[in-house]
Amino acid sequence: MNLPGLPGLPGTPSDPPAIPQCSAKGCRADAVWVLAWNNPKLHTPERRKTWLACDEHREHLSKFLGVRGFLKDVVRLEDWEESTADG
Repeated sequence: MNLPGLPGLPGTPSDPPAIPQCSAKGCRADAVWVLAWNNPKLHTPERRKTWLACDEHREHLSKFLGVRGFLKDVVRLEDWEESTADG
């Protein structure tokens, strides 16, 4: 029996990629952008979930989240990492 998403079972990646990758379906390009979002029906106002995007998919993913009213911020990955490291 294959149970995807469980570590150690066939079909489950064992380790995340060393370099963050784009969240667009089927894309394995290096991420350049962080799209911070929040579903107000599910999350508290201060909570931020994130998707990563390459240059090619940034606009598409931003529009997807924006149309739903979820998109809060789009930040370069390096800036996001600096801001989260600072505290």
